[in-house]
Amino acid sequence: MANLKDIRTRIASVKSTQQVTSAMKMVSAAKLRKAQDAIIQMRPYAEKLSEILTSVSSNLSSDVDNKYAGRKTEGKILIIAITSNRGLCGGFNLNVVKRTTELLTVNFKEQAKKNNVDIFAIGKKAVDGLKSKGIKVAISYPDFYDKMTFATVSEIAQTIMDSYAHGDYDHVELVYNQFKNAAVQNLVNEQFLPVKPIKPEISKSKSSSNLSYLFEPSMQDIVVTIIPQSLKIQFFKAILDSVAAEHGARMTAMHKATDNAFELIRELKLNYNKARQASITNEILEIVSGANAMKG
Repeated sequence: MANLKDIRTRIASVKSTQQVTSAMKMVSAAKLRKAQDAIIQMRPYAEKLSEILTSVSSNLSSDVDNKYAGRKTEGKILIIAITSNRGLCGGFNLNVVKRTTELLTVNFKEQAKKNNVDIFAIGKKAVDGLKSKGIKVAISYPDFYDKMTFATVSEIAQTIMDSYAHGDYDHVELVYNQFKNAAVQNLVNEQFLPVKPIKPEISKSKSSSNLSYLFEPSMQDIVVTIIPQSLKIQFFKAILDSVAAEHGARMTAMHKATDNAFELIRELKLNYNKARQASITNEILEIVSGANAMKG
């Protein structure tokens, strides 16, 4: 049985850890509320703008130059992996690294063999996780979250869009955790570029894809203005989703860690009481044995 002093030291250590995890849980809960409000307010606007974006793309005529449309051949690919700068949030970061690795080895296997796939890592954990697996990171923003605003996100999105427009990449894929609630984060990979056009559904009912649109001032102006703005909003929404999901994952992980610490302390106290009782029993036996020896 373990020494009483060792058990007391272990109990004190676990209690200290429990206080840290409990404090981190409360901090993450406070940050989650702010991040959750931001993504809830952004999501309806982003989804509606995405509908407009796909609608405009599907209604473009052949004489209108849409530099963000799909190309006949799919050459070089850019995968954008979005993680956090900090850990202690369960499988939040690891899942993104795993999905990125899966895209390289399964979905874009042929392009990866030809070195036609670049990795764009946002967050320190993405950089560290991918490098640990031997995956080269072409572009990285490890300090992205230190000054995260819509302006900085728009600059990065514009850089990606310019690279696509200039033909540096033919496909851009986003990999991130989508926020659902405090306990659930959905890992998604979605196409950022080229813009997906609406696929008209064969239906008797009148849908938005079958309607005729009048564009003012012109289709070309909409292509130049609406589509780039919508893409920036979509990219910003992905970042906000990832931030909210990070705080939710960390809050859940710290909640579980605090509960586990409580159970561990309970078991350690039980072991301590057993060891203490055994020590007292041994001392009584020694006293009785010594007294009997003196009488004998």
